[in-house]
Amino acid sequence: MKYTTILSIAGSDCSGGAGIQADIKTISALGCYAASIVTAVTVQNTCGVKNVYPIPAQIVKEQIQAITEDMQIDALKIGMVTDESIIAVIADFLSANCFPVVFDPVLVSSSGYSLVAPEALHAMCDRLIPHCTLMTPNLPEAEILSGIPIRDIEDMANAGRHILTYGCRSVLIKGGHLDGGDMTDILVCGNTPEDIHRYHSAKINSANTHGTGCTLSSAIAAYIGQGVSLPEAVGLGKKYLTDALFYGKDVTIGKGHGPLNHFFNPKKLMIK
Repeated sequence: MKYTTILSIAGSDCSGGAGIQADIKTISALGCYAASIVTAVTVQNTCGVKNVYPIPAQIVKEQIQAITEDMQIDALKIGMVTDESIIAVIADFLSANCFPVVFDPVLVSSSGYSLVAPEALHAMCDRLIPHCTLMTPNLPEAEILSGIPIRDIEDMANAGRHILTYGCRSVLIKGGHLDGGDMTDILVCGNTPEDIHRYHSAKINSANTHGTGCTLSSAIAAYIGQGVSLPEAVGLGKKYLTDALFYGKDVTIGKGHGPLNHFFNPKKLMIK
């Protein structure tokens, strides 16, 4: 008997709402076993990011070696990777292994703080993205990666197609920054109309939106690790995110953008 094991490689959020803490909460709430590798220690709270301290690449490498020589990983979620040397370590690891990879390219915090060194962006596109099953950029991140200004759904699809040229298998462009009351995300898996999947949900009126990107990507990774197909995993991940937003919207933690309610309906740890 084994647990479905999801590995998160991401930065630490001391306020507990985003980063590796949100990943662990999400993966656990969905009935999977969460393992984690820390790439950076952030100084932040619900009001914003104050500083970021990358973990030395050798320590990241040793964490990866310790986990993978001991555990069987069913899916991997990658979050904040802050510099070129860490990206190289993760890329080397992915080159030697084969399992689903969901990469949430955390380039800028919701408060506008830059989280990736400029020299790391090229390495990310050249070495890391080609190993990814799914990329999950929000609109500002998709604009950075594609170079395409995004104003509507068609722009989202075009940006997704451009990001596919880096070598990843699929891209989920998150439309939360578009105007309007409808949340529309676009999953781009190729260049034909049949390769485009749209996901709609109503916006939740809440100030507690800290960690939404981390939560969604981790949820998708958890469902993929359980054997769910990619389009269905995205749909289930979005439903989990929407529910976590809804059930956390009236709770106050901190003075800024609070966290989601990850444990609104937790599953028992599944044994396969």
